[in-house]
Amino acid sequence: MTSSQSTVAPLLVFGWGNLSRGDDALGPLCLEHLRDVLADFSAVEYLEDYQLQIEHALDLVGRLRVLFIDASLTCQVPFEVSQLQAVQDESFTTHAMSPQAVMHVFRQLQGKEPPPCTLLAIRGERFELGEAPSPNAMLNLAAAQQWAQAWLETPAPEAFPCMN
Repeated sequence: MTSSQSTVAPLLVFGWGNLSRGDDALGPLCLEHLRDVLADFSAVEYLEDYQLQIEHALDLVGRLRVLFIDASLTCQVPFEVSQLQAVQDESFTTHAMSPQAVMHVFRQLQGKEPPPCTLLAIRGERFELGEAPSPNAMLNLAAAQQWAQAWLETPAPEAFPCMN
């Protein structure tokens, strides 16, 4: 089968961050947990990276919806959820992009709107190189993991109200 003929999982979970930088690991840790507890759920593809880049716009192709997961110093405790819109922001020309900028690139490349995208921002407090995730961040992660699992198990975005 060629790549143009292959089937893409309808749901994408994209967790990013650095496992060696304390609470920056929350995105990848949440993704790992979801991959483990939903191992038999074939409707999901999991993608992990250190940061979002322009190439990730292609990962949105063929998706019904996308969940972006990242650590945040500014979100509410334990986490915040928001629906995203494609926007060309200041990250558009940098090596680390926002999810909104990735969606904007998708729109430019595909000539259509990206799939519905949700951001799960998990509250972190320490991001120093070589540190383990903080105890408070791990509590926030546990709450976020429950929310994310419910998001994945819910068939339609309108069936699961979003926290704002």
